[in-house]
Amino acid sequence: MSGHAGPLPSAPLRLPALRSLLPIASLLILIAAIAIIRPNAISYFGFNLMLNLALPIAFATIAQLCVITVNDLDLSIGSFVSFVACIAATVLHDEPLLGIAILIGAIAVYAGIGALIQVRNLPSIVVTLGMSFVWLGASVMVLPTPGGSAPDWLRFVMKLKTPLVPFAIIAGIVLALVVHLGLMRSAAGAVLRGAGGNPAAIARAGWSLLRAKVTMFALAGFFGVLSGLSLVGLTTSADANIALRYTLLSIAGVILGGGEFVGGRVSPIGAVIGAMTLTLAGSFLSFMRISPDWQIGAQGAILIVVLALRAVANRLEGARP
Repeated sequence: MSGHAGPLPSAPLRLPALRSLLPIASLLILIAAIAIIRPNAISYFGFNLMLNLALPIAFATIAQLCVITVNDLDLSIGSFVSFVACIAATVLHDEPLLGIAILIGAIAVYAGIGALIQVRNLPSIVVTLGMSFVWLGASVMVLPTPGGSAPDWLRFVMKLKTPLVPFAIIAGIVLALVVHLGLMRSAAGAVLRGAGGNPAAIARAGWSLLRAKVTMFALAGFFGVLSGLSLVGLTTSADANIALRYTLLSIAGVILGGGEFVGGRVSPIGAVIGAMTLTLAGSFLSFMRISPDWQIGAQGAILIVVLALRAVANRLEGARP
């Protein structure tokens, strides 16, 4: 009897795992760089300070992931988060029931946008770009000048001091796992991803593509609301322009986390790691004394490097027999 138990795993089988490790490898490399430049930042207080705004960005990134899952792109998430922030700092603070009703209505509008895109076969980029101006205009109407005040309960939640590990990290882990289980490990999640990856097969199986798109856009609105609420809880006030850059950061977070613009190919865990990486990158660039005007460009450069590494892994996989 031969002692050979079976063929050893080939290199192509290991390369997808290598690509999936790129997001966490990027995060660890960035943490190592911060440790070299500012060793005292690698502490509970340091991470709590550096990741102060990580949770709102993570929520916005998951919102973008929901839209990318169905093969679309949302260019309005930044202005939507700003709108939610303005509502939270004004209406929700003064009249909680009315504020909750407005936020639920905003999620319904997001679901309606998904339905419009599907029924009329409209390009999501054009529709969401137009909606970005709608949300921005609504924000200015609600809060013409920076101000307002976060509800006390919201400030309490976002200022929690958890033992050993900062609250932002714990909340990020919970967010990643919940979305991963719902989207990647459930039958409903498989259908939703299939609506973007292989819509023809989903339609032939009798599933409604319209329902799938409405569901994912509604979820995007839900996570966008959580992003705006958490942002106000941290900043304690709002501004119509407070989260406009979240649009690009959310797209970058999804792609940095292993997602692709081809529907269904997403990674919730990777997306949250990508959001954390981009947040830490901002602190790292501040330590490097790089002007805030250049930081977005530098964050883009980090994204390009990661994408280049992923392209190399893809090419190596394709070159293998």
